[in-house]
Amino acid sequence: MAGSNGKQSCFASKSTLQTMCSRVWFVTDRRISQEYPQVQILRALKERCADEDVEFRYLLMDQIVLTISQGQLGLRVEQELVTSYPQVVLVRVPTPWVQSDSDITVLRHLEKMGCRLINRPQAILNCVNKFWTFQELAGHGVPLPDTYSYGGHDNFRKMIDEAEPLGYPVVVKNARGHRGKAVFLARDKHHLTDLCHLIRHDTPYLFQEYVKESHGRDVRVVLVGGRVVGSMLRCSTDGRMQSNCSLGGVGMMCPLSEQGKQLAIEVSNILGMDVCGVDLLQLNDGSFVVCEANANVGFIAFDQACGIDVAGIIADFALSTLPSRLTRKMSLLSVVSSTSETSSEPEVCMVNAGGGSLPEAVCNMSVGSSSSESDPELAEPSQSSPRRSPASALSDLPDLADAAYNFNNLLANEIKLLTE
Repeated sequence: MAGSNGKQSCFASKSTLQTMCSRVWFVTDRRISQEYPQVQILRALKERCADEDVEFRYLLMDQIVLTISQGQLGLRVEQELVTSYPQVVLVRVPTPWVQSDSDITVLRHLEKMGCRLINRPQAILNCVNKFWTFQELAGHGVPLPDTYSYGGHDNFRKMIDEAEPLGYPVVVKNARGHRGKAVFLARDKHHLTDLCHLIRHDTPYLFQEYVKESHGRDVRVVLVGGRVVGSMLRCSTDGRMQSNCSLGGVGMMCPLSEQGKQLAIEVSNILGMDVCGVDLLQLNDGSFVVCEANANVGFIAFDQACGIDVAGIIADFALSTLPSRLTRKMSLLSVVSSTSETSSEPEVCMVNAGGGSLPEAVCNMSVGSSSSESDPELAEPSQSSPRRSPASALSDLPDLADAAYNFNNLLANEIKLLTE
């Protein structure tokens, strides 16, 4: 059914609705809906969905009612049955307050209905509790500060003795703390004992080795789709250990070593996160250890320091995971792979199973393009480039004896256009 603008409309009969439309939902919590990250993501998603003819819906967690009717999973919103489900759901929930029997239940329901969640419920759970994060990372060779924790909520006093092997000063953190809150540095055992009566016992605390050389500073790395989009050095301005900008710290863009980038990517992959912030502590030799990871990363200070539109990058990634986009990319990759089997060139690396982005090896095969907004065969000739004769154009090409080589380059060029 054609819309008034001549484009195919998403509104049609129920039998054809699923095949005709791409749908993206943005689901967040009412308590954080007016904060900068959520406002910016909403703006970016609405703009891109409108440009791409993707049906978009914005929902708050408490608007969603979960149903199981006649043995089938379903949803209701504001007393109406939902009949058009999204392929992709971008999720922003406040991880310090996430409840497994409510928030995670909603996200599990959407995932079991076939929705692609960014981030997935398990990835969010991996970052809800700081010790859970370290449990996931342990055993993978990820450098971590030595860390102790306990099972009961009210065993803090007992842990003062148990954690003595960590030495002093020692870092003490609420397992569900956020924005640098409920984190302190205990000078010695007496200091820690004196603070016992101030400790809330709603969640356990963890005791962590103090990284002296990184006192008052860390590096926040933001990743989207398994790729580093930028890094920011955060520094305390009052001598305290925490460098969080929300506590008065300042942030500035900083380059990150290859080791730091690979470490942040490894953490993101192990935790299964599509969008995340990884905080790194730097040692005297320039290497890093992981401080923590954030599934609901804030980026107001990051945007300002690095001049990056993180919300726009997140929105672009969300749309790139739509089945229609992935199908086209995989189809092109399949053609490249089958063609390369008959050529003497190395095979093209295939796309990661866990994400919607292509490996660098594929993108680097591109030989350039005159357009970044359309397929090469549809691109208009550049107005700034003079037309050349076929003979002079051919003289710039590599040896044509292996036709598959040139075909692979052309296909790789189109793949790059699709993923930019």
